[in-house]
Amino acid sequence: MERPAWAPRSIDVSVPSVSRMYDFYLGGSHNFEADREAARTAMEHMPGLPKIMQANRAFMRRAVRFAVEEGITQFLDIGSGIPTFGNVHEVAQQADPGARVVYVDHDPVAVAHSQAVLQGNDTADVVAGDLLKPREILASPQVERLIDLNRPVALLLVAILHFVEDADDPYGAVAELRDALAPGSLLVLTHAAFEGGPLPQERAEGVVDVYKNIRNPLIMRSRDQIARFFEGYDMVEPGLVPMPDWRPDTVTGDEDPYAFSGFAGVGRSA
Repeated sequence: MERPAWAPRSIDVSVPSVSRMYDFYLGGSHNFEADREAARTAMEHMPGLPKIMQANRAFMRRAVRFAVEEGITQFLDIGSGIPTFGNVHEVAQQADPGARVVYVDHDPVAVAHSQAVLQGNDTADVVAGDLLKPREILASPQVERLIDLNRPVALLLVAILHFVEDADDPYGAVAELRDALAPGSLLVLTHAAFEGGPLPQERAEGVVDVYKNIRNPLIMRSRDQIARFFEGYDMVEPGLVPMPDWRPDTVTGDEDPYAFSGFAGVGRSA
């Protein structure tokens, strides 16, 4: 199997990765045949997966602009994935050139590619880290250099929590991050769900099986279970809603039905 020059030597290119599958859905080029094969299998069950990923990214960009409008210029993006068009640092620094961004991911391709993209950008950096080890992330030299934890931070957990099983206590990790960030910080979150999408649950479960087969379980939570991640936060209007319904730039009414799969919300810590 051909190993591209940008692929870190340490990775097994025959094992699919969630972040490289996401890159494929978005039309990126940093993925391998194993990723494309798994993604295509998932799309046989749910053809609208690319639309869901696009809705995720579009929500993320609106939420970043909202954060800057609220005076928040520090961003911690955990589970950031492989940089594609319209990344957090691009959106944030366009809105405020002084914005600072730290990306966190545990996929070596995502980290290596982020380092390449961020070369020469002194106000954005990347950490190889794990959401389930918040203290290690917060104590990293990159966070210490760029983020003042005494001032509000926008914490982005976009399309990551549905890859964390309840047994690994995602609620505990999110609460630990909340408690470490200054009051007035924002939690920006999206999460997959069976609710809202155009497919019956039985059919959508085929996608869950694909991720189970690549040992990256996809955990579909209910709206109430997703809302629990916002404990200790006041929800920003319009609350926890399908992604296209969160402060849309324009209301066209012709949004793809798949874009409504899952939920998005922003909360502000008291």
